Amino acid sequence: MPTSQSFIDYVCEQLEGVGTIRWIRMMGEACVYVDEKPVVLICDDTVYLKKLPCLDEFQIRETGIPYKGATERYIIDVDDTELLRNSVRIVADNTPPPKPKKRKF
Repeated sequence: MPTSQSFIDYVCEQLEGVGTIRWIRMMGEACVYVDEKPVVLICDDTVYLKKLPCLDEFQIRETGIPYKGATERYIIDVDDTELLRNSVRIVADNTPPPKPKKRKF
């Protein structure tokens, strides 16, 4: 079941103040960008965050796979605003910006 628009809006509201937030829809789900870096996946109304060693201090225990073929990610409680904002900020800071796409002529 695709992620609801209201849930995407709620997640983006919860991330207010972390950086510049935008999202794109991907096959019914969403990818949230922080400062133009893909950081959060929202699949089936669940928030997934990249597993990085810099998040070990948060001791996030719940993990899952957002879609078939994806790597395991942390599942973040969107209502725990402090954990959500802090962990997303750390992942954004430790994620390189995407490589620019080559223009087709």
